[in-house]
Amino acid sequence: MKGGDTVSTIQIRIDEATKTQSNAIFLQLGITMSDAINMFLRQSILRGGLPFELTIPKYNEATLKALADMEQSKGHGIRGKSVNAALADLKAEDGDDD
Repeated sequence: MKGGDTVSTIQIRIDEATKTQSNAIFLQLGITMSDAINMFLRQSILRGGLPFELTIPKYNEATLKALADMEQSKGHGIRGKSVNAALADLKAEDGDDD
């Protein structure tokens, strides 16, 4: 804040999960919730609007499920193997001999 500026308090209502998840991110970034909200407000002033684009996702139910499944399976993929080695592993897991 600039010297001589008076400080104002803002009170917001937010669900506990959003507060907890966002606070964890801010802690990793080394900032407080108050710092993050101040950054948001300053960027809004600087840009003359919201500092991000507002859009409505156009994903259907199947796409949302696929995205969720993909997100859940992160880190469980087959890495560092050739396609043939990965296919052989899959066939061995299924008991497929051809």
